[in-house]
Amino acid sequence: MAEDEQGVVFPADAQGRRSTSDVGRAVVADALRPVDPTGAAAAERETAWRSGYLTHYRRLVEAGLSGPEQATSLARAGLDSVRDRMRVAAPGGEVSLADWPDDGEQLDAVEVEGTGDRVEELVLPYRGQRLRGPEIRRRLEDWLADGVVEPSVVESVDLVLEHPEWLRLEGHTVAVLGAGAEMGPLPSLLRWGARVAAVDLDRPEVWKRLVALAQDGAGTLVVPVPQGHDGALDEVAGVDLLAGVPALERWLGEQPGRLVLGNYVYADGGAFARLSVAVDELTTRLARSHDDLALAFLATPTDVFVVPGEAVDHATAAYDGRSGRAKTLARPLRTLSGGRLLQRQYVPGTSPGVNDSLVPQQGPNYALAKRLQRWRATVARRDGGLVSMNVAPPTRTRSVVKNRALAAAYAGAHRFGVEVFEPATSNVLMAALLVHDLHTGGGPAHEHPWQDEAYAAAHGGLWRSAYAQRSALGLAAVLGYGATRA
Repeated sequence: MAEDEQGVVFPADAQGRRSTSDVGRAVVADALRPVDPTGAAAAERETAWRSGYLTHYRRLVEAGLSGPEQATSLARAGLDSVRDRMRVAAPGGEVSLADWPDDGEQLDAVEVEGTGDRVEELVLPYRGQRLRGPEIRRRLEDWLADGVVEPSVVESVDLVLEHPEWLRLEGHTVAVLGAGAEMGPLPSLLRWGARVAAVDLDRPEVWKRLVALAQDGAGTLVVPVPQGHDGALDEVAGVDLLAGVPALERWLGEQPGRLVLGNYVYADGGAFARLSVAVDELTTRLARSHDDLALAFLATPTDVFVVPGEAVDHATAAYDGRSGRAKTLARPLRTLSGGRLLQRQYVPGTSPGVNDSLVPQQGPNYALAKRLQRWRATVARRDGGLVSMNVAPPTRTRSVVKNRALAAAYAGAHRFGVEVFEPATSNVLMAALLVHDLHTGGGPAHEHPWQDEAYAAAHGGLWRSAYAQRSALGLAAVLGYGATRA
C-alpha cells in the first residue's frame, strides 16, 4: 500500500481507481436529494464534474433557502454521505470511518511556555502600520463604507476592543489543526497568552518556527510527540492527521479547560478533501465525550453564500453609480464576450441575494472540503453547539500566489471593488472574531443558517462589488498580470 494511501482515502472502484469526481458528484447529489430531488438527479447526470461542479454547488445553497429545516437536512445528508462513502486505509485493509482501527499509538504532550510580555490589547497590522483602539475603529468604518466587511464585523471587533481581557481566552484550550497555516490564529493567540494545542505534520521546519513563536510569545504551546520520544522537539513533534485520528482523539481529550477544535488545515487537490474528512471524523468523536466542545472554522470568500438585502443594495448602487468612462469601456467588452463579462452582481431589490464567487481554478476538491466545514457548522449549531465560523477576506497566502492565474486576479481585484488582505492583517482580524464568538456563545442566534454564515463576514468586497465575480475575474487577472511579474 502506498504511503499516501494511509488513513483517510477516497474509495476504490473495481479497478482500484480512486475517483475524487465520482465521490464529489455523489455527495452533492445525496445532499440535495432530501430537499431538491431534481437538483440531485442533475448532479448525478453531470459528466464533466471538474468543470460543471460550479452550478451544482450553487444549487446546494439555493436549495437550502426554502427554510432552516431544509438547509439543516441538506447539511446532515451531505455529512452522512461523506461518512458512508469515504474509507480508511489500514494495514489490515480498507474499512469505514466508523470502523477505523485503533493502532494504539500514544502521544505525549510537551508544553512550551512563552517568555515574552503578553499583548494586552488588540493591535491590527495594516499596510506597515500597527493600529490600536480608535485607529482600528476608523479602519473598520472605512472598510464598511467601501463594502469590504459586513456591519457585524465592526460590531464584533468593537466589542473585543471594549473587552481586551477576552484575548487571553482563560479557561480554554484552542486546538489549532493545521497549526502552521498562514491564516490560522496561532501567532495571535500565543501573543495574547492563550493555551494552544498545535497539530501539524512532523516537519522539523514547521515545528522549529512554531516553537520559536511560542517562546517569544506569552502563551502555552502544547506539542504532540510520540510516547517515549527521544530527540530535539522540532525533530520529533507532529502527527499525520490523515492517519492519526484515534491518537489525536485521546490526546486532545486530555487537554484542560473548554476544548475549542479549530480547523485550519489545507492541502492541494484531493488531499484537502481527505483532510477535511479526517477533521470531521475527529470532530464527531470528540463531540461524544465533550458536551461543551466548541468548533472554529474560517470560511473561504470564494464560495456561494446567501447575503443580506443591504449587500445587494450596496452592489446595485455601485453598478448604477459607475463612472461614464467605466460604462463606455464595459459596452464593447460585454458585446465581444456575448454578455459574459462585467455582469451585474444581483437583480436589483433581491433580498436576500445569492453571491456566487466560486473560482474554477480552485477546483471541486477544494469546494467539497470547504463545504464539509460549512455543513458541520450548520449541524453543530442546530444541535446546540458553540460554533465560530466567519468568512475570511481574500488573502495573499502562499497557496494562492503560487497559482499564477489567482495571483494575477488578486493583483487586479482592487479595480473591481475588492480588497485583498495581507496574511498578517487577516490573521489578527479573524483571531479577534474567534475571541468574540467564544465569549458570546458564537454570536447572536439566527433563524436561518444562511444568516449565521453571513454574520461577521469579512469578504473583502466580494459580496458588495458591482460585478458578478466570475464575470470580472479574467479582466482582473489581465490587469494584475503586470504586477505579479514585477
